[in-house]
Amino acid sequence: MTSSGFAVKAENIGKRYEIYDRPHDRLKQSLWRGRKKFHRDFWALRNVSFEVKKGETFGIVGRNGSGKSTLLQMICGTLTPTEGQIEVNGRVAALLELGSGFNPEFTGRENVYLNASVLGLSKEEIDSKYDEIVQFADIGDFIDQPVKTYSSGMQVRLAFSVIAHVDADILVIDEALAVGDVFFQQKCMRFLHEFQDKGGTILFVSHDMSAVKALCNVAILLPFGSQKQPILGSVEEISRIYLEEIYAERSRPLPSEGERVHIDNGVGSKSLQSISVSERIFDGEDGIPNVLQVSPLRHDAESFGAGGARIINAGFIGDDGRWLSTILGGESVCFSIIVRALRPIRHLALGLVIKDRLGQYLCAEGTDLHFRGSSLALDKDDLATAEFSFTMPILVQGDYTMTVAVAEGQGEEHFQHHLMHDAIAIKSIQSRLVHGIVGACHMRMKIRIEKADLKIA
Repeated sequence: MTSSGFAVKAENIGKRYEIYDRPHDRLKQSLWRGRKKFHRDFWALRNVSFEVKKGETFGIVGRNGSGKSTLLQMICGTLTPTEGQIEVNGRVAALLELGSGFNPEFTGRENVYLNASVLGLSKEEIDSKYDEIVQFADIGDFIDQPVKTYSSGMQVRLAFSVIAHVDADILVIDEALAVGDVFFQQKCMRFLHEFQDKGGTILFVSHDMSAVKALCNVAILLPFGSQKQPILGSVEEISRIYLEEIYAERSRPLPSEGERVHIDNGVGSKSLQSISVSERIFDGEDGIPNVLQVSPLRHDAESFGAGGARIINAGFIGDDGRWLSTILGGESVCFSIIVRALRPIRHLALGLVIKDRLGQYLCAEGTDLHFRGSSLALDKDDLATAEFSFTMPILVQGDYTMTVAVAEGQGEEHFQHHLMHDAIAIKSIQSRLVHGIVGACHMRMKIRIEKADLKIA
């Protein structure tokens, strides 16, 4: 994959559909051979131009009906523009509508060969990658069952696994990644970040601006509402315009509440006799607990390392030493990691990471700097237990994961013995937060309202 040149270029593309009010109007249209018009023209897209450079992650944003799916299908070659042209440089792999590209009557195995061959792989190439595809999808014996028996999450697992292994230059990702459990979503995000690091090009479609901000370098906003033309710009600029357009649509004139009195100091104004002010103070503490459900450690989580030590268990513990399945954001917690040495270890280091659903690090802590002056060494078969005590962040409702690791060495010289990706799931099931990533701990709020009582002559 190279970083020069363009991956996708669109010049004034548009897609027109013919809308017929009655089914027999189609027959009339064919009989009249265009001499008379029995349909209305509907432009799903028009005058859209952009260029995606190789190695960029390009966001495509817009409301429902703005033409995002139509644009993706034209990029993938399944639709032809009515006007303008699209040029694509490189092999494209797409994850569009759920189940697209799969034959529901075929087994997962058969669909792997079918889908990968459509994407340009020979049978020999698919044979060499088949085991990796199945391992990535992680759907077990269902690989030999008809796809029509799959859940939506299983379909996405298999579809994403195929496109992740076809050595594509350009990935086109629709919002299908929102389907599936948090562990597979994190696996997909790790793959996308690795694909970016290798210079791959991604076209990413989403309504979720936090996801667009996390992944994309540049974005295009397709027209909707009062917006008449596509807008190409930085992710921050597109996010701002998108938000403004959404709230502009929601805005309505405020209803009048009784008679409004207009007071000014000009000629003809009524004289103001007196003003009395009453004050009310609303004092609110954080009465909405941030309830977080915590899974046990997944011992079969994807992992890597030199193997000189192994994580035996990890999780949040209570004052009585028991593993907890529920904790509260904003409260003091203790996270424990238990490690067994499989050979002598010098300069033991343990760490944890809390990640959101997009793979962004919310919190990353390790023991290295805190104990660099100590002799943290283990003999073979020794057990080490690390406890991290901290105030748990208040999390927006949604899914999070924790990665845990045991390493050896100091600073940049360390190497991993056992790093477990997304080994623990955290689900925020109740929170006061609507936006953002984390909230302030131990929040108190106060509102003062001063109400004027106007006396007018």
